[in-house]
Amino acid sequence: MIIESAKNQKVKDWKKLQTRKGREKTQSYLIEGPHIVEEAAKFHAPIIELIITEGTELSAYPFKERPLVYTVTEKVMQELTDTETPQGIMAVCKMVEPHLPSTGKFLLLDAIQDPGNLGTIIRTADSAGYDGILLGQGTVDAYNSKVLRSTQGSIYHLPVKKGSLVEEAQKFKELNMPIYATEVSGGTPYQELAGHSQFAVILGNEANGVSKELQNLADEKVYIPIYGKAESLNVAVAAGILMYGLLPS
Repeated sequence: MIIESAKNQKVKDWKKLQTRKGREKTQSYLIEGPHIVEEAAKFHAPIIELIITEGTELSAYPFKERPLVYTVTEKVMQELTDTETPQGIMAVCKMVEPHLPSTGKFLLLDAIQDPGNLGTIIRTADSAGYDGILLGQGTVDAYNSKVLRSTQGSIYHLPVKKGSLVEEAQKFKELNMPIYATEVSGGTPYQELAGHSQFAVILGNEANGVSKELQNLADEKVYIPIYGKAESLNVAVAAGILMYGLLPS
C-alpha cells in the first residue's frame, strides 16, 4: 500500500519529528538520503522505520535487520523534507545516549547555534580523529535535519552528546588533561600548544564566544592569528583549523 495523503496519521507523526519538541517527546528523529541511511545501517543505529518512494531499491543497504518499510508518493515525501529535491529515502531512528570516553581529544561546544556550523564541526572532528563532542546548553539540537545533513553520516562515527560543559571540564582537569578555550584575540597562538595526545577544546557561540565561566576553567586561551582585515573566523572554520593544528605532529 502506498501512502498518498499528508493527512495520514503516520505522515502526521513523522512531521512532528521536524521539531525539537517532537523529537524529544518520542526520542526519535528523521534522517534523509541514501548516504546517511547507509551510514546509519552500517554503524547499527537503531532504525525503526524506512520511508521510501516507489521504486527505491533497498538491497544495497547493510541493515542488520530490515526495519518496517512505508512507501509514500513523491508529494508526501516532499512534505517530510526541507530540501528542494527529495532523495527517495528517509528513516526514523531511535535516539541513543552516547558514552564519552574518559580520555582522548574532545570538543566542548558552548551555545553553537547555527545547524550548518554544528554539522560541519562534527564531520571535521570525525575526519581529524577526535574522540567525542559535548554539546552545552544553548547549542542547536544534533538531530536537527540541517545538522544531520551537514555531518554526512559522521554523527554515527563518534559520540555526540548533550551535557554540562562545566562538569565535563572539571572531570578533564582532575585527569590533568589540558583544556583550551578559544579567544578572538589574546592568549596563546594554537601553533604553540600542539603536541598533546589528550586535550579538550572549548568553542564558543558565534556572536559571544566562550562564556566567562568556561574561560575561567581553561588552562590556556587559544587563538588563531588573523593576517588580513577580517575581525574573526566562522566558528566551523576556526574549529577545523584548531582540530588539525593541535594534533601531535
